[in-house]
This record gives sequence, C-alpha cells and structure tokens, in this order.
Amino acid sequence: MSFTNRRKPSPPREPYRHFARRALRLRCPACGQSSMFPALAKTRSLHDWFTPNEGCPRCGIPFQREPGYYLLATWAINYVAACAIGLASFGIADSLWHPPVGVLLAVTLVPTVLTAVLLARHSKALFLAMDVWLDPPKPPDAASPPKDGPPPVPAPTPPPEVTVSAR
Repeated sequence: MSFTNRRKPSPPREPYRHFARRALRLRCPACGQSSMFPALAKTRSLHDWFTPNEGCPRCGIPFQREPGYYLLATWAINYVAACAIGLASFGIADSLWHPPVGVLLAVTLVPTVLTAVLLARHSKALFLAMDVWLDPPKPPDAASPPKDGPPPVPAPTPPPEVTVSAR
C-alpha cells in the first residue's frame, strides 16, 4: 500500500514563549512591532483602557476579531488571577492580623479590583498570542477582494453581434 497523497512537513513553529513575551509587552504577538492598545497618554476612559487597537499595521493581524472574542481571556485568565489575589490577601490578612470585617473586606476587595483592571490588557494579549500560536493567520489571497472596499466590478462585456441571413 503506498501513500501518494502525503502531507508536506510544516515549517517549525516558534515556541509559545516568544508569543507570550511579545504579548506581555502588549505588542503584536505575531511580529512584536506595533502596540496592541492605545498608549497610556491617549487613554482617557476605561473603554480606551480595555479596547485593543484595530490591528497590526505591519503584519495585518486583527486585534479585534469579533464581538465576544475576548470573553475567555476575561474569564479564564483575568478572573482567575484576580480571585487568586483576593483569596491570598484575605488569607494573609485574616491569619496574621485578624482585622474587623470592614477592614478585611477592604483589604480583600482593593487588590482584587486593581488586579482585575490592571491585568485586563495582558490577559487579552496573552489570549491573542495563544490564538495566533495555535492557529497562525493565513497569508492574504490574491483572489480575495480587498478588505477596505467592495469587490471590484467586472468590466462589461460587449453585446454579441447579430448577423441576419437573407433567405
């Protein structure tokens, strides 16, 4: 039995740590050149803080894929890390200090909320890095229409010539 339809070996991939390192610097996980989020000086609201840029101008990877794309990043990475910090701060404060309930609540909630807000960008960047690593983007196809406009309209074909034969 011969296998004539064998797959070509795929080129070796970069290790995930390269993608994760770029993501932790909040850079494009594929090329590492452009920033994934607006600069801190241009951030005016929480919306600006949480919303990534449209995409990488160098390699063309979109940072905003579709609505709800970052839900797993928000729940799996950000929520787990914030809860771990909250539980650790509660455990340390309660076992070492035994504060009243109000103080214990403040000691637990402040680091939890700060961790959730400060880690939001990094969790989205790490999630996109994992996605790009597992499913690398395909190069743009020459036959596909450009993304910034409608597909090109084909040139009109001339009408066929009608010949009339005399009988």
